[in-house]
Amino acid sequence: MTDSRTEDIPAPDPDHLIDFRGVEFIRNGRTLVGPVDWQVELDERWVIIGPNGAGKTTLVRMAAAEAFPTRGIAFLLGEQIGRTDMRDLRAMIGISSSAMGNRIPPNEQVGDLVISAGYAVLGRWLEEYDEMDRDQAVEILEQVGAIHLVDRTWGTLSEGEKKRVLIARAMMTNPELLILDEPGAGMDLGGREDLVAYLGDLALNPDAPAVVMITHHVEEIPYGFTHAMLLDEGQIVAQGLIDDVLTSENISRAFHQPISVEKVGERYFARRIRRGGAHRK
Repeated sequence: MTDSRTEDIPAPDPDHLIDFRGVEFIRNGRTLVGPVDWQVELDERWVIIGPNGAGKTTLVRMAAAEAFPTRGIAFLLGEQIGRTDMRDLRAMIGISSSAMGNRIPPNEQVGDLVISAGYAVLGRWLEEYDEMDRDQAVEILEQVGAIHLVDRTWGTLSEGEKKRVLIARAMMTNPELLILDEPGAGMDLGGREDLVAYLGDLALNPDAPAVVMITHHVEEIPYGFTHAMLLDEGQIVAQGLIDDVLTSENISRAFHQPISVEKVGERYFARRIRRGGAHRK
């Protein structure tokens, strides 16, 4: 017998890596995110911005196949969440986040940490890695400016160095979708600018995966990003083409502050323009 509920669900668009339709995430009777309609196509690079508690991390956890939506329909990589093996989806999604970093053993060597992503493990045990894996890990570490860390252990790295290594690990599996949760957090100015330059080059690479990045700061948005979403209290303030979304009016609404946004070259900058306004409670 055919499930009539399945018949009522339109087929996913093959160009959409993320396709959220009326998605909500509810815990203890409180709606943390939603309802959200959101589509990410193969060649798009998205940035998600909002104040603390806006629901950014919860949204991308659903996009990373790490959390199930409470309501709505969610397709990832053409598969409907709840009707497919989440482990298969996670294998095609690269993610860099502080939560992952907290699970890494302090004595894990950086080279092994990056390589082990291809084996879907966190922390080397008895695996034997071949030369092709090592060469790929070295190439990726070099791309993110972290090749000098290859023989270091995780526990000896600074926060900025850890961010670079996590991005390298996320790229190791050649993912179809790359999710970056505050990749610039903890970096000094020079390190942040180096990372922004790398991510900008990645965004302009037509062979690179689709990218979704969370940040609190418009200054951390790399050149080459195409779309933006502003979140506040789990609700979408604005989404669409990045220049249409990152306006002074929209940013002021999302952060509950009078903020001026300027674009200089291909980068964005924001500042508060006068006293007044109330920070979101």
